[in-house]
Amino acid sequence: MRRLLIALAMLPALASCVHVNVHGDPSAYVGEAKLRVATYNTSLYSDETGGLIRELQGDSRHARKIAAVIQRVRPDLLLLNEFDYDDAHLAADLFQRNYLEVAQAGGGAPLRYPYRYLAPVNTGVASGLDLDGSGQAGGGGRNGGNDAWGYGLHPGQYGMLVLSMQPIDASAVRSFQLLRWSAMPGALRPVDPALRQPFHPDHIWTQLRLSSKSHWDVPVRTSKGIVHFLVSHPTPPVFDGPEDRNGMRNHDEIRLWTEYLSAGDKPWLCDDRGQCGGLGADARFVIAGDLNNDPVDGDGRHQAILELLEHPRVLRHATPRSEGGAEQAEAYASAGLQHRGSPAQVTGDFGPKAGAMRLDYVLPSTGFALEGSGVFWPPRASAEAAIADGSDHHLVWVDLAL
Repeated sequence: MRRLLIALAMLPALASCVHVNVHGDPSAYVGEAKLRVATYNTSLYSDETGGLIRELQGDSRHARKIAAVIQRVRPDLLLLNEFDYDDAHLAADLFQRNYLEVAQAGGGAPLRYPYRYLAPVNTGVASGLDLDGSGQAGGGGRNGGNDAWGYGLHPGQYGMLVLSMQPIDASAVRSFQLLRWSAMPGALRPVDPALRQPFHPDHIWTQLRLSSKSHWDVPVRTSKGIVHFLVSHPTPPVFDGPEDRNGMRNHDEIRLWTEYLSAGDKPWLCDDRGQCGGLGADARFVIAGDLNNDPVDGDGRHQAILELLEHPRVLRHATPRSEGGAEQAEAYASAGLQHRGSPAQVTGDFGPKAGAMRLDYVLPSTGFALEGSGVFWPPRASAEAAIADGSDHHLVWVDLAL
């Protein structure tokens, strides 16, 4: 009886000690003190309001591939970019229940995330202003999309979804959806080179929002304390004119995280609840997202991404790599498309004109130890390649010791 009582008394401690996260390929680890963090631009969006919901209510081959990749890698903390937002969260419910919680061909065991965070974004939200300089505000199709606070054909298109195995402190989330671009010191204001004057008149410039979707600081409660998941999806630095308004916006959307991490008072850096200032100096974080900027290749202004990578609070670590990305980048190089970046570090394939580039990032803070990383991009001859083409981007993951 005494042995039985001792054994019963030890059960809570044993439960906490043997908590196991069984992760799929490319590697596995066990233990509560480790965290696998990932970002994945899923291309789960529709040009029609409610289109993603309807797709997920059926049998979406696209969504099954995305779910299969997630089941293989099995992140503890995951950002999905380009996942359409709806107020009722129906798309998120359907993806969890009908795809992640169902074993997929080529994937792993069913996967359930008990915690998630999603919120409105700027894409597709009408501004009522002529943001693209066309001479009219709004309209149908692309014209209306260009004049939304962030390009989109309906509110919520290209949204964001955070999935977590650990609790999320939703009451402490900071979002920067409404932050004005002009509030940022040294903001890159677009200029019409032909007229040599600002592209946006003053009354528009002072209203423009910086974030094309949103910037979120999502606090996650791990066994070793709070980890701030800093997520975003800056606009692509293309689809504009000689004024380079999207290139400048992309630069400053990335720079927002550098400002958020840097020391000093920042009375301009106010979230949607009115709280101003950056992240505490002792806070641990992971930056994640499709940042739409390669450090050396492509059309973007590279200074902001380079400054973020070199920030003293960002952990220096080996860049995630893949065999499939190297294979694709080298194929483009053989066809005459020369890039300067490492072929193995690319995260997406954007066709024969743009080639393969590194656009997706998972950047942990100092205070972590990196134990592994990768890009889920198998070589073409691999059986896993059958599930890796659900998006033009590939899932990027890092394993962290807390």
